[in-house]
Amino acid sequence: MVQLFKTRRAIREERGPDWFVPAHPEPRVGPFSAIERLLSARRSLIEMFTEDDYTSGCTSMRVLGRRVVLVNSPETIKYVMVTNHDNYERKSPQLRRAIAPLVGDGLFISDGETWKTRRPLVSDIVHRNTLPMAGRSMESAIADMADRWEEQPAGAVFNALPEMARLTAEIIARAVFGQKLSPAAAYDVVAGFSRFQALVDSVNIPYFLGADDGWPLLKGPRLRKAIARIDHVIEEVITEHLAGRGEHKSMLDLLVRRQARSPQLGLDVSALRNEAATIFMAGHEGSTATLTWALYMLSNAPWVEEAVRREVETVVGDRSPTVADVANLKWSRAVIEETLRLYPSIPVMARQARGADHIGNIAVEPNDLVLAVSWLLHRAKDLWDRPHHFLPERFLSAERPRPYTYIPFGIGPRICPGASFGLTESVLCLASLVQRFEIRVAEGHRVEPNCRLSLRPLGGLPVTATPRASRTAGGIVDAGKAPVQPEPLV
Repeated sequence: MVQLFKTRRAIREERGPDWFVPAHPEPRVGPFSAIERLLSARRSLIEMFTEDDYTSGCTSMRVLGRRVVLVNSPETIKYVMVTNHDNYERKSPQLRRAIAPLVGDGLFISDGETWKTRRPLVSDIVHRNTLPMAGRSMESAIADMADRWEEQPAGAVFNALPEMARLTAEIIARAVFGQKLSPAAAYDVVAGFSRFQALVDSVNIPYFLGADDGWPLLKGPRLRKAIARIDHVIEEVITEHLAGRGEHKSMLDLLVRRQARSPQLGLDVSALRNEAATIFMAGHEGSTATLTWALYMLSNAPWVEEAVRREVETVVGDRSPTVADVANLKWSRAVIEETLRLYPSIPVMARQARGADHIGNIAVEPNDLVLAVSWLLHRAKDLWDRPHHFLPERFLSAERPRPYTYIPFGIGPRICPGASFGLTESVLCLASLVQRFEIRVAEGHRVEPNCRLSLRPLGGLPVTATPRASRTAGGIVDAGKAPVQPEPLV
């Protein structure tokens, strides 16, 4: 049993001249007790599954004193997330306890009347209709980062994960708060959340021992410091905005003005802070992981990268892509959608049952843990052709995946309200980076997927970024510029 804390699952990655199977944990074959699963989950949530779990279905097990139900078929996903949503709307105690220090009672973990009141409000704020305004923020943040990459020494190796985190933090800061983040503030968010994920326990053991709401998160000095780094940045930009120094028509400005028109919403400063923090953290982290994984897979599938590059060239020519171009960037979108299939940023959606129920032929008791696992659903061998292969072509046809087999943003009433924003942002960022750089994973680096709260490559993704020809935002590379080193690695 002690050995379980030391040994990680083997990682499988395979390739051929025109195919690629990206990194994923080798599924366990043979006996795998509930306690072994629990201990594996403490290392990484995606390591707790067996070969049999990669087939659609619905199963249950007892872990210590708690029943865990795994829903992994279109029918059971629909039942839990849509048909009987009210019984399964509440997030798991572990997730609530882990995230609350960052977002309070924000939309991501709230339920009941708080969720019902705020959901329509936040959905309006991050609706696709806000994209034209947010597009300018995206385009300027991408250009700033790409210009910085252009100035790096040839062959410099840097970590793409914190770079993508800094980029998406900048985009969210400009779109949500109408402010640029300073390099120091962006780094505090990136480093703070990376440290937070590394330190927070992904399993609340007292919940499995009978404490229906789990136990509060144990916050040691290092975890408190990580939370403080993030809080400091968010509190500062919110304070600046409320003092009238934020941009008019930013997302937070819309939130503030909506409260002024409808005081019954009860959005005091604390609630505004929590919802702004939720939009910031959810929008920043999801796109960070998606873009990092997309760069990893394009590095290993140059035939796909070339298809993306040629399409960008056809659609936009020598100018930089804009939000208006996204609808025509079919290959970039297909790569992002396939990335979200293989590496959904939240691969395990954990819910706590409010009352007794039946899911299929499985009896559910109040407070049972119900897991909708997109990591498994998206790789189910009876639902997908070559489920572990990177095949963005599957998203190029007019035929969409079968309903309830593809849920990267969740599904039902609690689907991510920022899905359109995140998808547009990711497509635009990817197309812009492929247009300007050939990005390759550093030689000899072995990628390992790891999920504590969200799904990231363990330790990040060291890469090189070689400018394509002499194209820059201004048209010509200035060979006389002094090289600028990237931010320190997280």
